[in-house]
Amino acid sequence: MSFHSVNLATKPCRPLPGARPAIDRRLDHALTLAESLPVLVVLHQESSSPGRIGNALRALGHPLDIRRPRFGEKLPETLADHAGAVIFGGPMSANDCDEFIRREIDWIGVPLFEQRPFLGICLGAQMLARKLGARVAPHGQGRVEIGYYAIRPTAAGQRICPEWPDQVYHWHREGFELPHRTELLAEGYDFPVQAFRSGNCFGFQFHPDVTYAMMRRWTTRGNARLQMPGARPYHEHFADRALYDVCERAWLMHFLKGWLSRAGGSAMAQAAE
Repeated sequence: MSFHSVNLATKPCRPLPGARPAIDRRLDHALTLAESLPVLVVLHQESSSPGRIGNALRALGHPLDIRRPRFGEKLPETLADHAGAVIFGGPMSANDCDEFIRREIDWIGVPLFEQRPFLGICLGAQMLARKLGARVAPHGQGRVEIGYYAIRPTAAGQRICPEWPDQVYHWHREGFELPHRTELLAEGYDFPVQAFRSGNCFGFQFHPDVTYAMMRRWTTRGNARLQMPGARPYHEHFADRALYDVCERAWLMHFLKGWLSRAGGSAMAQAAE
């Protein structure tokens, strides 16, 4: 029988039982790999902890690769071996001239270029904003956000992750402008830009990472800051936590699951090439 005489309608091309296309097997492998990769965690003090975010990432099956560039530890040249990266907060400013600050800001170009999941918390968000060309500065009237404050998710923020908490925990005296060509996800009052994204890179001005123990430590060691304009008094930190923490915790886990899925999407795209 010649090739042209084959009746395709009666002889469909089916894979052998149990066989799957090679591209599907590569995509499954990529997704499994992304789900088990460590998350790079950047901290700024010897006593710093990834807090609730670290706990949530471990619960989702990701080990933590903790590094402190301030003390000489190097950051990876690529995030190909990580599910994502988180730069946390600290008492320093993204405007400081310390070498490690400049190095971290420059390094953020890696997840931006590779389109890997990146999350900046407070100082980390300010570093991301600076890397994208936005200004980081104190409030014009010297006000701060220390305690719980209301935020308003935008329509874009609701699409990324629904059911944002009404109030979230803050500890900062500087804020930042919305960088060009980025998407505003949540707004505030004294500091209008509370959350934004550029591709798979996100910045939060607030602290969803704070545990009860961290809050106790911060309000004790930084008690003098509670007298600054706009700061909440000591007792309100814990009274407000009782009101808002359950919602913030649930929202954080939902956000992190979606954020980490972006690592799988990157791996799938690479596997399909």
